[in-house]
Amino acid sequence: MDRRGGPKVPSRFVLLLLLIFCVMLLFFSYATGFSGGPLKLAADYVFVPMQRGMAGVGNRIYEAMREGRTKRELAIENESLKRRVDELEKRLTSIELQEGELNELRKLYKLDQRYSKYKTVGAYVISRSASNWFNTFTIDKGSVDGIQVDMNVIAGSGLVGIVTEVGRHYAVVRSIIDDTSNVSAMVLSTKDYCIVGGNLKRMSESSMIDFSSLEDASDKVEEGDRLVTSNISDKYLQGLLIGYISNVSEEKGAKKKKGSVTPVVDFKHLSEVLVIKELKNPAELQKKQQGGKAKTDKSKETGGGKQ
Repeated sequence: MDRRGGPKVPSRFVLLLLLIFCVMLLFFSYATGFSGGPLKLAADYVFVPMQRGMAGVGNRIYEAMREGRTKRELAIENESLKRRVDELEKRLTSIELQEGELNELRKLYKLDQRYSKYKTVGAYVISRSASNWFNTFTIDKGSVDGIQVDMNVIAGSGLVGIVTEVGRHYAVVRSIIDDTSNVSAMVLSTKDYCIVGGNLKRMSESSMIDFSSLEDASDKVEEGDRLVTSNISDKYLQGLLIGYISNVSEEKGAKKKKGSVTPVVDFKHLSEVLVIKELKNPAELQKKQQGGKAKTDKSKETGGGKQ
């Protein structure tokens, strides 16, 4: 009931009656062949708008379905592309690592050829000290590979350092930039001797280390001259390239000179090295080993020492 008390006809019944009426008109028009006049007018006002509305609704439904399908397809394609990109990035990283390792091996090969008179063994760096430099580090070769204390280590273009400790499958190397390192060196052009000392602070500031006690009475030593290990060194083999002289100055209170040297080895990015399997003074090392053994035996005889 509406406000006036009359019966209220549901809208769906009105729509149904109109639909039945329209269908009847269609059949009447088709049966009699009559398409003009009121029927045409009714069609213009009723059927055409309904057709347009239904067509519009159908188009919107189709577009919505196509858009939904397109979004799903794009999402699937996007996930596939992401997986492909991840795979390509992994392959690229692997290739870059292999290329870097290959370049390092090429450098080691050239270095090995330069010092071909020495027997060498390659080793990977597996750890280093807490500093940002490779002043002390550990390699993956040890006594089972023939590594001994005081064996020289090279990489890049020249001298890295010396072996200070050896285990069965590892060895510790102290490089020439370490504060405790001292190397007897020689200016290759003049044959004058000096001492190259490690200096981590100087390396951090200018990527150089120090040399001192240079006897250059004729003032022939210049910037750019090469420094190599000398023949009078106790532990370092002769002729290993250390670096290039960067500056020279007079030492105070002495008739000698000092200065800085730029190492030829990149002590921030060591990954592979060569260990020269030759000792400068093997007889002295053997004497030390025999002396240590004798002390151990004597300690055992007197009941001291650890068993």
